[in-house]
Amino acid sequence: MKLELTEPAEKDLAELDKKTQRRIKVALDKLLTCPQAVDLRKLKSTPERWRLRVGDWRVILRLDREQEVLYVLRIRHRREAYRG
Repeated sequence: MKLELTEPAEKDLAELDKKTQRRIKVALDKLLTCPQAVDLRKLKSTPERWRLRVGDWRVILRLDREQEVLYVLRIRHRREAYRG
Protein backbone atom coordinates (compact mmCIF):
# COMPACT_ATOMS: atom_id res chain seq x y z
CA MET A 1 0.00 0.00 0.00
CA LYS A 2 1.23 3.46 -0.93
CA LEU A 3 0.45 6.73 0.87
CA GLU A 4 -0.10 10.03 -0.95
CA LEU A 5 -0.76 13.45 0.54
CA THR A 6 -3.02 15.72 -1.48
CA GLU A 7 -2.11 19.38 -1.83
CA PRO A 8 -4.67 20.53 0.79
CA ALA A 9 -3.34 17.90 3.23
CA GLU A 10 0.25 19.05 2.69
CA LYS A 11 -0.85 22.62 3.40
CA ASP A 12 -2.73 21.51 6.54
CA LEU A 13 0.32 19.62 7.78
CA ALA A 14 2.68 22.54 7.11
CA GLU A 15 0.51 24.86 9.25
CA LEU A 16 0.85 22.63 12.32
CA ASP A 17 3.58 22.87 14.94
CA LYS A 18 6.54 20.49 14.60
CA LYS A 19 5.49 18.22 17.47
CA THR A 20 2.00 17.67 15.99
CA GLN A 21 3.49 17.14 12.52
CA ARG A 22 5.75 14.46 13.93
CA ARG A 23 2.86 12.73 15.76
CA ILE A 24 0.78 12.64 12.57
CA LYS A 25 3.67 11.31 10.47
CA VAL A 26 4.33 8.57 13.03
CA ALA A 27 0.62 7.63 13.03
CA LEU A 28 0.55 7.46 9.21
CA ASP A 29 3.67 5.26 9.20
CA LYS A 30 2.09 3.03 11.82
CA LEU A 31 -1.09 2.85 9.71
CA LEU A 32 0.89 1.44 6.78
CA THR A 33 2.91 -1.04 8.83
CA CYS A 34 0.42 -2.11 11.50
CA PRO A 35 -3.14 -0.85 10.79
CA GLN A 36 -4.67 -2.54 13.85
CA ALA A 37 -2.47 -0.37 16.12
CA VAL A 38 -4.12 2.94 15.16
CA ASP A 39 -7.57 4.44 15.72
CA LEU A 40 -8.95 4.15 12.18
CA ARG A 41 -12.68 4.22 11.45
CA LYS A 42 -14.80 4.32 8.32
CA LEU A 43 -16.90 7.46 7.93
CA LYS A 44 -20.58 6.66 7.54
CA SER A 45 -21.48 9.85 5.66
CA THR A 46 -19.18 9.33 2.65
CA PRO A 47 -18.19 6.11 0.88
CA GLU A 48 -14.53 5.06 0.85
CA ARG A 49 -13.59 7.74 3.39
CA TRP A 50 -11.83 6.96 6.65
CA ARG A 51 -10.60 8.99 9.58
CA LEU A 52 -7.46 8.47 11.59
CA ARG A 53 -7.53 9.96 15.07
CA VAL A 54 -4.29 11.46 16.36
CA GLY A 55 -5.14 13.16 19.66
CA ASP A 56 -7.37 16.15 18.87
CA TRP A 57 -6.47 15.94 15.17
CA ARG A 58 -8.26 13.97 12.46
CA VAL A 59 -6.64 12.76 9.27
CA ILE A 60 -9.29 12.22 6.59
CA LEU A 61 -8.32 9.47 4.16
CA ARG A 62 -9.65 7.91 0.96
CA LEU A 63 -8.74 4.36 0.04
CA ASP A 64 -8.33 3.35 -3.60
CA ARG A 65 -8.32 -0.44 -3.47
CA GLU A 66 -7.63 -0.93 -7.19
CA GLN A 67 -4.50 1.25 -7.23
CA GLU A 68 -3.60 0.27 -3.63
CA VAL A 69 -3.17 3.93 -2.69
CA LEU A 70 -4.24 5.63 0.51
CA TYR A 71 -4.85 9.34 -0.13
CA VAL A 72 -4.59 11.80 2.76
CA LEU A 73 -7.28 14.36 1.93
CA ARG A 74 -7.23 16.72 4.94
CA ILE A 75 -5.70 17.10 8.39
CA ARG A 76 -8.04 19.04 10.66
CA HIS A 77 -8.75 19.70 14.30
CA ARG A 78 -11.59 17.53 15.53
CA ARG A 79 -14.06 20.43 15.78
CA GLU A 80 -13.52 21.28 12.09
CA ALA A 81 -12.87 17.85 10.57
CA TYR A 82 -16.40 16.74 9.74
CA ARG A 83 -17.83 19.99 8.39
CA GLY A 84 -18.70 20.08 4.68
